[in-house]
Amino acid sequence: MSFNLTKIESLTTFHTIDAHTEGEPLRIITSGYPEVCGETMLEKRRYLQDNLDHYRQILMFEPRGHADMYGVLITEPVNDDSDFGVLFLHNEGYSSMCGHGIIATCKVMVQLEHIVPQTFPHNIRIDSPAGLISAWVDRDSQGVISVWFDNVPSYAHALDCEVTIEGFGKVNYDIGFGGAYYAYVDADAIDVSCGVDNVNQLIELGRKIKHAVMKKHTLTHPRDPDLGFLYGTMFYSSKTTNSSSHSRHVCIFAEGEVDRSPTGTGVAGRIALLHAKGEVEHNQQITIESIVDGQMKVAALPSDKFYQYDAVIPQVHGRAWITGVHQFMLDPADIFQQGFILR
Repeated sequence: MSFNLTKIESLTTFHTIDAHTEGEPLRIITSGYPEVCGETMLEKRRYLQDNLDHYRQILMFEPRGHADMYGVLITEPVNDDSDFGVLFLHNEGYSSMCGHGIIATCKVMVQLEHIVPQTFPHNIRIDSPAGLISAWVDRDSQGVISVWFDNVPSYAHALDCEVTIEGFGKVNYDIGFGGAYYAYVDADAIDVSCGVDNVNQLIELGRKIKHAVMKKHTLTHPRDPDLGFLYGTMFYSSKTTNSSSHSRHVCIFAEGEVDRSPTGTGVAGRIALLHAKGEVEHNQQITIESIVDGQMKVAALPSDKFYQYDAVIPQVHGRAWITGVHQFMLDPADIFQQGFILR
C-alpha cells in the first residue's frame, strides 16, 4: 500500500531515533527544533524552558509520547574539545544530567556511524547541564558495542535524615548528588516492595517523600544554582532478582515518572553515598538492578574534593538498543497542540 506523503510535507516535522537503556526509553531528537541559544549548557537549558517548552510537550506527552517518556536534544558543544552537547527532557521539564541518556546516545551515534572511531575504545566528550561527561565506546571482535562513562563529581549531601509522611509514617533517607539530587530511601526498612507489582505505591509514596524532603531541605549546588533542586526519590532494596546484584533501585523522578533502568545518575549518587558510609572502596564495582531487572555497573573512582564535599567520580556501565526511527508531525488544526498526559 502506498501513500502520497507530499500532502503532509508542510506540517511541522520532527525526526527522532528511539532507543532504550536497560529498559528505560530515550527519544533522541535529531531535527525539528529551532536554534537553542546560550553560551553554556545551563543557559541553553533555560532557553528551552523559557522559549521552546511547547516542543518538549509535543514529543514527550501523549499522543506521541507518554507519562514516562524521556528525551534528549543534541546541541552544538559549548567547549572547544567536546563532541556535542545534550539537553534532557521529560514529563515535568528538563533534568541536569541523565546516565541512561548518555549511554544510549553514544551507542546510537557509533552504531549509525555519526561518530566513526578510528580505534577502540573511543572517548566521546559531552557537554551536559551538570558538567562535562567523558564517555567511552568499545567494540569487541563480534562487533558488539559497549558504553560506559565517567560522571561529574558526586557526593553525599546529607546522611541519616528523617521525615514524616502523612498517612504512612516516618521515613529515613540520605541525599546524594550524582549529576542530580535524589532522596535515597531503604525500601526494606519501611516494608515497601520494589517489585513491578507494587509500582502504584512506589509512585505515590515516592512523590510524597520528594515533596516532603523539598520542604525540609534547601538544596544549593556549590557551583551552579540551577542544579540546586531535588529530582526524585530513589528506593533501594537488598531483595534482588539476580544473586550477583548488590541491590535494586526504583527511581520516582520528575512528576511521578518511573525509571525502568537502575538510573545512571541514581547509581552515581548511590555509589557516592556507599563510599561515604565506608561500604564500598575506591574502584570497587557493584551491579545494581532495576524494577524490570535491567542492570548497571558502577564504581567510585577517586576524585579531588568538590568544593566542601568529599567526592568520587562514578564510572557507570550500561547497555542500550535502538527501538525505532520516527518522523513525528504536528498538524496546525490538531486540537492537542501541546499534547496531554493521562496515566
